[in-house]
Amino acid sequence: MAEVTLKGLTKQFKNVTAVNQMNLEIRDGEFMVFVGPSGCGKTTALRMIAGLEEPTDGEIYIGERLVNDVSPKDRDIAMVFQNYALYPHMTVYDNMAFGLKLRKMPKAEIRTRVDEVAKMLGLDQLLDRKPKQLSGGQRQRVALGRAIVRQPKVYLMDEPLSNLDAKLRVQTRSEIIKLHRRLGVTTIYVTHDQVEAMTMGDRITVMKDGLIQQVDSPLNLYNKPVNMFVAGFIGSPAMNFVEATVEADGSINAGHFTVKPKGGLVDSLKSYAGKKIIWGVRPSDIFAKSMRPDLADGGGSELNALIEVREIMGDRAYLYLMAGKHAIVADVESETPVKEETTDAFVVDMERTHAFDVESENAIY
Repeated sequence: MAEVTLKGLTKQFKNVTAVNQMNLEIRDGEFMVFVGPSGCGKTTALRMIAGLEEPTDGEIYIGERLVNDVSPKDRDIAMVFQNYALYPHMTVYDNMAFGLKLRKMPKAEIRTRVDEVAKMLGLDQLLDRKPKQLSGGQRQRVALGRAIVRQPKVYLMDEPLSNLDAKLRVQTRSEIIKLHRRLGVTTIYVTHDQVEAMTMGDRITVMKDGLIQQVDSPLNLYNKPVNMFVAGFIGSPAMNFVEATVEADGSINAGHFTVKPKGGLVDSLKSYAGKKIIWGVRPSDIFAKSMRPDLADGGGSELNALIEVREIMGDRAYLYLMAGKHAIVADVESETPVKEETTDAFVVDMERTHAFDVESENAIY
């Protein structure tokens, strides 16, 4: 096992900077997730760590070893790809054993390693089959197994679940988490799916346009986003953003409604009196007033809104609201007594709201 350290890592393709001055320390044994929209640089960063792309600038350390000029096969990493990359003419056993055979490892040790990992992944009855005889989930487990038998210092995984259906994706996700806990090997996992990132990562690196936006635990990213991009990217449904003006007393005037933060949050807005801000509230922090009258005590948290659409999602319901000119989504209990095409009173948990600077889009609180 080993930590991975990136210092000023940069990659340019002609006039495009895919990764820009990436500084990051990934701890020994940590499960680190790189997440962001397509084109944000997460896969390019992973490929540079693997040695498949040459950095334009910066340094990559695996443990204390600078590996910029070390070939991929000598970096002691194992990579799992999105497309499995299995040899179609080889059996499951031979696919898993291939890298060990290249290293001229003794046959008995190869057999021991492959058998142990196959049993761990539930592939022990499939070792004589070829990839075309396997399901998508089984093929992905073979690809994982091929990486695990190597016993490398670092696992690199590039969207390994994106070709699986939703149910299988959830199942395989839990298998990868359990494997990591069992093996304890440093793992870097790339995905565009923030749900995967939130459920799998010890820490998450959120990227946009080649730049790191925030590196933090899943809960801190959700509760304390540093800017509007992170706030909007992490969480489903996405955070609601409303343009508003800060009043002299710290109230937030959105035109159709006025709300007021509580406690010390008001102090954060003092310098913004008379100025525009972006007020943010997560759908799960909005409630029908009839369900949470306690939040209405003292005022400063209420708004009236037209319920345009109500989507039942089992025990939850998504309400698509119009509060004046502002479109807002609320995530409420499905038993909440509201009807479409009617106006109702809603309350907000003001202690869990957010405010952002209009120009920089950085968090005010």
